[in-house]
Amino acid sequence: MQHGAAGLDRELDEVSEHIKALDPTGRRFARVLRDTIDQLLNGEATGRYDWKTLYKTEKTHAGTLVEINLQREFRFADGAAMDYQIAGVDVDCKYSQQFGGWMIPPEAMGHICLLAWADDYKSLWSVGLVRIRDEWLNTGINRDLKLTLKAGHREKIKWLWRDEDLPENVLLHMDAADRAAVFAADSGQRRLNELFRRVQRRRIGRNVVRTVAQQKDYMKRVRGNGGSRSALRAEGILIMGDYASHRAVAGQLGLPLPEEGEFVSARVVTSRLRHGDAPSVSLDGKRWVLAQTDDPVEPAPALPSHTGQG
Repeated sequence: MQHGAAGLDRELDEVSEHIKALDPTGRRFARVLRDTIDQLLNGEATGRYDWKTLYKTEKTHAGTLVEINLQREFRFADGAAMDYQIAGVDVDCKYSQQFGGWMIPPEAMGHICLLAWADDYKSLWSVGLVRIRDEWLNTGINRDLKLTLKAGHREKIKWLWRDEDLPENVLLHMDAADRAAVFAADSGQRRLNELFRRVQRRRIGRNVVRTVAQQKDYMKRVRGNGGSRSALRAEGILIMGDYASHRAVAGQLGLPLPEEGEFVSARVVTSRLRHGDAPSVSLDGKRWVLAQTDDPVEPAPALPSHTGQG
């Protein structure tokens, strides 16, 4: 085992290279962190969307869930003494919602730790690696003898991703009055209609839909045939899903592209001279642009057909 000062740790570099090869962009890590927070909130059953509303025991469980979900996603082997074996090296996994709050157990001394952080309020996440040294940890004793990394030694962390964008928890960040209006509706379908009406031009994830609908068939509530897509068409609102054909429409209109399980809604109108060279898309034999606030409402065109569901 060859390890010494930061930058001279061959094992740490090998673990780093292995992880980056599995997830070059960090999108898989971001998705696991987003999904784990959503799993804890359990919005479909509880209607919760805010980390602060979790019970203390649920927050404590977050680290274990992140560890499990990362192992499931990346199929890391079990470690001999630590959580994982990555590139033949034992690696412990620690998560904290508070930056720097990673609780390091005594048995991790001398081992590499994968440190994960995600903050739903800042919509940011980071993941890094560090080999634990006694002199880098805060002194102090708690019941299980876990210690934290001294703030002055956080520069020893080899960051794989630092302050990357966490997929947004739209319910947490939307206007409070709009959110109240969404939840005031008396059925899952009406709540979803209100969501897509009030939250436009932003990616809305599957978990937001699940939390608002609070119904098992929540995805069906978005689609045509009586779902939000057909209900809001008369108001000029398109709801694009993650199909290639829908993403193409969103891209041509200059909207964020829906990722897997995401939707983007926007009101559109037929393109007129006054819209100038605004981004436009051809649908139903006409050119359409994003509506301005003073554009009169007109029914939206049909979205391109697609195969599958979503």
